[in-house]
Amino acid sequence: MIFQHVYSGTRAVGDKRCSFAASHRDNGRETLATGIAMRKGVVVPAVLAVVLLAFTGRAHAAELRVMADSPLGPALSKVAVLYRQETQTRVELVLAPSPVVKQKIETGEAADVVLVQPDFAEELAKSGKVSAGDRPAVGRVGIGPGARSDSPDRDISTPGKLKQALLRVDTLSFNKVKSGNYFATVLERLGIAETLKAKIVRTSPLGIFEPVLKGHGNDIAAGTIPLIATTPGIKYLGPLPGGLQDYLTYTAAPLTSTRQPEAAENFIRFLTSSKAKDTFAANGVD
Repeated sequence: MIFQHVYSGTRAVGDKRCSFAASHRDNGRETLATGIAMRKGVVVPAVLAVVLLAFTGRAHAAELRVMADSPLGPALSKVAVLYRQETQTRVELVLAPSPVVKQKIETGEAADVVLVQPDFAEELAKSGKVSAGDRPAVGRVGIGPGARSDSPDRDISTPGKLKQALLRVDTLSFNKVKSGNYFATVLERLGIAETLKAKIVRTSPLGIFEPVLKGHGNDIAAGTIPLIATTPGIKYLGPLPGGLQDYLTYTAAPLTSTRQPEAAENFIRFLTSSKAKDTFAANGVD
């Protein structure tokens, strides 16, 4: 359709030149002028065709579809922008919790690269969905609490201070997947799991913020640090202190169904480069 549009425009230029040639009939130069016009009418489309091919070559630069765990989203989106600036490759991100990513891939959703927790990557490899080769570690994210941005500051710098902050909440929300399951063990280690039981709300990974945002400022959500730190209306209180901290690690692998394995491998290599590492670190992924 674009080529037809350009070609029609060129024909218009050619018609104007033919009209110009016809105006010179009285001077006896009709044949010469018409010949010049026809030659130019051929040259112009040829030049425009070359330009068009160059343009469409850029417009159809490589595009990768990457499925990744939600906590990587804030950092990975910036890494994807950096990668496009360097390679002209567009990266489409599909973000969901690792179990959902795994399910999407198992049911046939197309992608080129996947970034999930290692146990999910291993299961996908066993089912033949991702490469069984090396799967480099991309980064890790810690866990921390957050409160509504207009709520008073809370000091959680030690296990004892975290315990006191949690005991004063109206609602404590955390998810039903790996980071939330770990945070439940933190409450047990602090000796307050039973005391807080009636105040606890377990949700989806992104659902942890609703009870806090709809509360009265005395509520806390606990989750992965990148999501806590980048969610509008939420104030990040800090990482879990001392020996209470734990991390979710992530690995990258190409899907066996990708139609562009070389581009997928190039992107994975970029994820472990110093530029990508610096960008990850600046956005909450160690």
